[in-house]
Amino acid sequence: MNRKNAAQHPLLDDIAKRIIELLQEDGRLPYSTIGKMVGLSEAAVRQRVQKLSDAGVIQIVAVTDPMQVGLFRQAMIAINVEGPLDPVADALSAMDEIDYVVVCAGRFDILCEVICEDDASLLDLISTKIRTVPGVRYAETLVYLRLCKQSYQWGTR
Repeated sequence: MNRKNAAQHPLLDDIAKRIIELLQEDGRLPYSTIGKMVGLSEAAVRQRVQKLSDAGVIQIVAVTDPMQVGLFRQAMIAINVEGPLDPVADALSAMDEIDYVVVCAGRFDILCEVICEDDASLLDLISTKIRTVPGVRYAETLVYLRLCKQSYQWGTR
């Protein structure tokens, strides 16, 4: 996904930023309540949220605890690529078990977060899917033992 700097995005005036911050605190906050807090009507807030969503600035989703829904193994997989990065990143992004893919600088070319049912599913994903993607040269798996913090409230700074 191509993202612009928030300060340069035409939809991000001070009111839009406040709407985003309020939704990050509580994604179920009624538009009427948001409207009162930012000085807009419910309809105006609904339109702004829709524009932000359509532009890819925000997503409003239900975030689950993977363990509560039967997904007991999470890991970060650090990948080194031979050749172009984008085809590998695209192939990884298409895999259902992978929820996060980022091209990065440093020791690894791509990081991806995976969520699987168990160790056998993780092994299958690594062995038969990730390592068979053309261009994947090396994959290091970092298994999660405990989640200490996960936050989606970084605001718009």
